[in-house]
Amino acid sequence: MEIDQPDRLAEVTAAFYDYERALMTDDVPAMDRLFHDAPTTNRYGVGEVLYGIEEIRDFRKGRGGSPQRTLGKVSITVYGDSFATADAEFFRENSDRRGRQTQSWVRFADGWKVVSAHVSLEGSTH
Repeated sequence: MEIDQPDRLAEVTAAFYDYERALMTDDVPAMDRLFHDAPTTNRYGVGEVLYGIEEIRDFRKGRGGSPQRTLGKVSITVYGDSFATADAEFFRENSDRRGRQTQSWVRFADGWKVVSAHVSLEGSTH
């Protein structure tokens, strides 16, 4: 199995940053397009546990935007030609808390999609 095939790595990296832009601008349709449309797609957030794309969509509709943040280190790895992981640390505006985000991406006929995501915040760094 080839790891980090350049064209696949470029595709996943572009999809990851497309999602980040959608998240920061509260572009819910774009976020929905980048998550796999299935009951098996899950997202564990800072304060929520969401099973299936419908729960994820309902959460996004009711949230009213995501807290603004700046990305820290981002690590994206592609395994073969259809699976990837994206790990990122982030820093929320007006906060000393660091967050972590992990996404599992799968390449489907209609492009790369998140099939599992986890977001967490650590306590104060001071």
